[in-house]
Amino acid sequence: MKTNLSQPPEETPKDLTLDEIMSRFNTDESARAYWESIHWPHGAVCPHCKNKNQKAICKIEANEKKKVRAGLHQCLKCRKQFTSTIGTIFEDSHIPLRKWIVAFYLNSSSKKGISSLQLQRILGLGSYRTALFMQHRVRHALRDPVFNDKLSGTVEVDETYVGGKQQGVGRGSKDKKVPVVALLERGGRVRSQVMRHVTGNNLKQVVKENVAICSDVNTDDHFGYRGLDKKFFHYVVKHSAKEYVRREKNRLVTTNGVEGFFSLLKRGVVGTLRV
Repeated sequence: MKTNLSQPPEETPKDLTLDEIMSRFNTDESARAYWESIHWPHGAVCPHCKNKNQKAICKIEANEKKKVRAGLHQCLKCRKQFTSTIGTIFEDSHIPLRKWIVAFYLNSSSKKGISSLQLQRILGLGSYRTALFMQHRVRHALRDPVFNDKLSGTVEVDETYVGGKQQGVGRGSKDKKVPVVALLERGGRVRSQVMRHVTGNNLKQVVKENVAICSDVNTDDHFGYRGLDKKFFHYVVKHSAKEYVRREKNRLVTTNGVEGFFSLLKRGVVGTLRV
């Protein structure tokens, strides 16, 4: 055994392509080293006793003949062995880490998502169930965290209804559809959430909880946004009068950005995520 020295996390280049991902992480060793640099930025940590003392954590060299798997560590404090996957979405998975990295890339870079069958074909997985298992864990890891900050600048707010088609019912029907509200920080982030009931109080509460005061808030002329807190600069684009964009006080008043987000969301549900 030899001591595992603490190493700084490996910096991830921006605008990586799939070809660069496949080339950079073409072995399980390179993928594991990258994951450990992210998971343990200051050196290995024992998941059993939380020991962080690098002098009391050793890395065990892989030995195929003795059935010692790669990436194994031992804590000299509690005497237990562990790997960097314990307590993560990779635990109890026999899928190579290099394939997990590609799965994360494909899910993050595909605007309308990627189906489990497509992931199975690209990664050469043994079964659809394996691909579905990966998708569930990747999506769980990518879900939005609890937001500690608020959107600012110009924020577009809109709501829509998401649901399947019903025979004999027109496109405008909202029965059995799920209302979703989204807030898009122009040039930045987007947040969306399911809303049980679309009411004025609910819409205004969502804006209050997610948008910083003194921000520009762009909405359509839905009655629920009327009376929005005066701490925000509220600009309304009148869809009922077939107005979709206008300039006002050197500001571009529109909700086209958040509507584009909804378009991608629905295209993903119809073409990729349908069951």
